Amino acid sequence: MSLTREWYNLNTVRLPQKVINTIQSARASSTRSLYDCKWRVFEEWCLQEGHISFQCPVGAILSFLQDLIDKHRAFSTIKVYLAAIAACHVGFEGKTASQHPLVCRFMKGARRLLPVSRSLVPLWDLAVVLNGLKMTPFEPLEGADMKHLSLKTVLLLALASAKRVSDIHALSVHPSCTQFAPGQTRVLLKPNPAFTPKVVGSCTPIDIEAFPPQLVSSGEQQQDLLCPVRALHTYMDRSKELRLNDQLFVSWAKPHKGKPVTKQRLSHWIVEAIALAYTSQNLQAPLGLRAHSTRGLATSWALFKGVSIQDICAVASWSSPLTFVRFYRLDVSAPSVARAVLGTLLSRDSTC
Repeated sequence: MSLTREWYNLNTVRLPQKVINTIQSARASSTRSLYDCKWRVFEEWCLQEGHISFQCPVGAILSFLQDLIDKHRAFSTIKVYLAAIAACHVGFEGKTASQHPLVCRFMKGARRLLPVSRSLVPLWDLAVVLNGLKMTPFEPLEGADMKHLSLKTVLLLALASAKRVSDIHALSVHPSCTQFAPGQTRVLLKPNPAFTPKVVGSCTPIDIEAFPPQLVSSGEQQQDLLCPVRALHTYMDRSKELRLNDQLFVSWAKPHKGKPVTKQRLSHWIVEAIALAYTSQNLQAPLGLRAHSTRGLATSWALFKGVSIQDICAVASWSSPLTFVRFYRLDVSAPSVARAVLGTLLSRDSTC
């Protein structure tokens, strides 16, 4: 289960193997893998400095963390290293390494020296991306290849749900997990029951309503090209013959065709969809695109359009509005992008 050193520490106090497995399961598998990677870096550093990694004095830990500061690592990165060390180090006087008074004071100082900064404006323009999703190669949806159908579906789902990539990755096409209302007016998505969310208890179903059909001058109705329910239904229907698993998103490319994609690949899909929406309009895609940016952009637009912050936190699985304000809220009120939200891309002469 990764974190071998932590296992040895727990085994030293003669805990049964099943008990150790349960204790280590307190962290998500991705977190254990991350900690394991950081711990190996610390082990190599200790080997070079002549220390025993899991029993080294507090001064050695602080020297290692100081080296990270000198290398201009972000404060968040240093926190991850310390968490990994605390998980595998034997600790001091019954407390973990991260609870040592000197380590606590060091981290407070590091936070002052390495202030957390983030962009207060969106890195990419939602209006541009949504407009691109209505054009070739994403439309017509029925004629799009599986690659572009998959890219469009996952991006619309990420924007409409404001969920983490890991939450979207856990979705399933099993009838008990994906339920379309009659007439495809809405869809209810539930994760695979075996999925363990990053925040325990935060895994809520995704309930998405279809956009009302757009009225055209002739009086006829046409489906909105940005409707996530339409895209999802089309994707599930088209992927039915090639899928080898109940996971919602599967690979379209050989040799993994039909097999479930990883969370990392799903993140690449979202970034690729954003970039392709730009290039399809002969525009240069912004640098530094990240799949996680959809959460901040979607929730910031929801707040700007009048959705209460309590409802936003409930959908995004944030326990406190402070999380949204400190880490995700963006300024989307600029006049040039004020109409860049799904509903406002409807025709100006539409009637309700």
